[in-house]
Amino acid sequence: QLHFVQSGGGSVQSGGSLTLSCVASGYTIGRYCMGWFRQIPGKERVGVAAIYTGDGRTYYTDDVKARFTISHDNANHTLHLRMNSLSPEDTAMYYCAADSTPCGRKRFWNADYVYNYWGQGTQVTVSS
Repeated sequence: QLHFVQSGGGSVQSGGSLTLSCVASGYTIGRYCMGWFRQIPGKERVGVAAIYTGDGRTYYTDDVKARFTISHDNANHTLHLRMNSLSPEDTAMYYCAADSTPCGRKRFWNADYVYNYWGQGTQVTVSS
């Protein structure tokens, strides 16, 4: 079992930056595919970035690849998402997630149904 506590997020103007963090507790010894998802009201939750803690390989969707950076601090069991050049289209509730199946073995690493453990969510609001 993994449990997460998310922090970061908030409000920022267009072009600004934010960093989200997600601290894991519980069975943190194993290797996980850890991802960041976002959801706007009325829409499904979609992944934007993922990292496999076993080898550090990262995955991004095209709309964030040049602006977001996912990282994992193995010593402190903390997942980060650095978000630069934010736009109003990035406004959403952001969630961290994890699953023991390596990201590269998932058919769709950014589908929420392939993740078993979830953070509580944190709101990111970008104003124009």
